[in-house]
Amino acid sequence: MLEDIKMPAKKTVDIKHYYRKTKDERASINYQNSKKIQLLIEKGVKIPSPLTVDIGEEVDINRISDDGVVIYGGCKIYGKKTLIMPGTKLGYEGPVTIENCQIGSNVELKGGFFCNSVFLEKANMAYGAQVRGACILEEEANGAHVVGLKHTILFPFVTLGSLINFCDCLMAGGTSRRNHSEVGSSYIHFNYTPNQDKATASLIGDVPRGVMLNQSPIFLGGQGGLVGPSRLGYGTVIAAGIIYRGDCPEGGKLLIDVGMKKTNSVFYPGVYWNITRRILNNINYIANLIALRRWYIGVRLQFFQENLMSQKLYDGALEKLDMSIDERVNRLKALAHKMPQSAELYQKIVKGKDPQILVHQKKELFDNWQEIEDTLFLFRKKIGEVSERNAFLEKVAQDREEKGSDYIKVIQGLDEKSSAMGTTWLQGIVDEINREVLKRIPSFKNYDYR
Repeated sequence: MLEDIKMPAKKTVDIKHYYRKTKDERASINYQNSKKIQLLIEKGVKIPSPLTVDIGEEVDINRISDDGVVIYGGCKIYGKKTLIMPGTKLGYEGPVTIENCQIGSNVELKGGFFCNSVFLEKANMAYGAQVRGACILEEEANGAHVVGLKHTILFPFVTLGSLINFCDCLMAGGTSRRNHSEVGSSYIHFNYTPNQDKATASLIGDVPRGVMLNQSPIFLGGQGGLVGPSRLGYGTVIAAGIIYRGDCPEGGKLLIDVGMKKTNSVFYPGVYWNITRRILNNINYIANLIALRRWYIGVRLQFFQENLMSQKLYDGALEKLDMSIDERVNRLKALAHKMPQSAELYQKIVKGKDPQILVHQKKELFDNWQEIEDTLFLFRKKIGEVSERNAFLEKVAQDREEKGSDYIKVIQGLDEKSSAMGTTWLQGIVDEINREVLKRIPSFKNYDYR
């Protein structure tokens, strides 16, 4: 039925200049909007208050399902890449604006602004959300009211409370909606430094184990914060009210940060006093994103073959992963390019009293940045250890044939040996990227996270 309605190609409307147009031009735009809404209603989309809904001239209504979709009053839908699949409900708690998002089946976006992001089956966000720039909310990931996300990836079941700013993170963990990783209300991921850089993404869980949907949940207590870039392992609990500034990649710990010493010291803009942990965490984060991209290409793709809309949803997710990798590489590149000036300022301050290892690291990072960037680009095309990969993909394909196309059911139904094989395959990609980058910056080796 979706293919039966063909709209002529139209030039995108510049909303800002709408009221500069003549009366006849505005009437034409309003007519096109009304016509699209009428066609959507005729093919089965429920729009209770059609006069309050705005559908952009560039929106392809063939990419909006006619099966159980509800668009409540005050909603605005823009973008030629926008995709809305069966059972989606938009704007139940307040107006929703959609711009170039790909929205899977039975998703509920109850109020807010959603741009250039992907929402997989049964993901949901409550009133006041702002989800921008290459976010991916996988199956049943969800947030309560007034949550801000940007360049954030939430694995299945991850739950965010209310009044949260959680940009530049990847979070995994948990096995169901009852046993899930949680971020408590009024939580902040601090992703911008006084030196005005955003090489600060935090890895909460990891990709190689997280995609198997069999790991212990992670809990970030409410009224707290995490200073990026940080690494936290599965089973980590950060107590409520804590601003945590460290790493716990081994997981399984209750973290109660005793806080920073109350001292007054001079702040020197542009001087980085320690860059080892920052650089290594950034490289590891990018390596995990590349592994996740490979997971989507090898595994996830098998579950997006049912129809054209499912394939478009997959294309949107892969696009967002590429956007996320580009963002992290560019943020790290910007930091690397600050190193010559930072080293110069540092030398003026310490006046030769320091062993100068930090100066050497900054020079090494800057001088070898292009090789690092080339290495990261090259690894997007690598598939990892071939025998492990092929054996794992064959097992997934076999189970999918037997158990159907429910992604979570198939992945959680893998036997322990098969899950371990998949994790080994992806961890091999992550480890190889880390090793190859460290060959270009050997002075960063042997950092101890304890």
